[in-house]
Amino acid sequence: MWRKLLLHPLAVRYSVFMIGLAVMAFGIGMMIEAHLGVAPWDTLHIGLQKTFGLTIGIWSQIVGAMIILASYIIGKIRPNVGMFLNMFFFGLFIDLFMWLNWIPTGETVIERAILFAVGLLIYTIGTGMYISPRLGAGPRDSFMLALHERMGWGVGKVRIGIECTVMVLGLLLGGPVSVGTFVTALAIGPLIKQFIPMWERILAKPYGTA
Repeated sequence: MWRKLLLHPLAVRYSVFMIGLAVMAFGIGMMIEAHLGVAPWDTLHIGLQKTFGLTIGIWSQIVGAMIILASYIIGKIRPNVGMFLNMFFFGLFIDLFMWLNWIPTGETVIERAILFAVGLLIYTIGTGMYISPRLGAGPRDSFMLALHERMGWGVGKVRIGIECTVMVLGLLLGGPVSVGTFVTALAIGPLIKQFIPMWERILAKPYGTA
């Protein structure tokens, strides 16, 4: 009976979704510890943490909640279970991994560069995992879609505008902006495109995402 429940398509999809969030958080932690710059949203979270205290994960949750509300106001995008799970657990996993001191660190520039590259790869693998079960986009992706629908701008332009805005805000608050920030901006899209189809093929049959 338990085996049947654990292998139920919906249970498998939620499991992959949650594992994907954890993998993403671990990758983000590696990128933070590399000290070579992080993704724009994480620049903002770190800047808020440096300015107002609390933790990076808690600020990720707070910003996520604000974005969910903004997405509903701007684009009437109703939040779903997946969106709230993403908002809460992604931030929780970041803080958990940092608190447990599970994130490796690098001393030399080469070690830090390797740490950053592996972290970026792990982050994009996790992103493919969380997206492929099709249980709902994260708050930030929903906000992008809300602006796209409301303003009529292209998705690409909206994404670049949002990323640039949060990066500048994060920088003004003391968040890190370095070469890794720009590498992330250029590489994250192509990498995610490689991993989403892979995970979708894994889940397509017999787990109900085909």
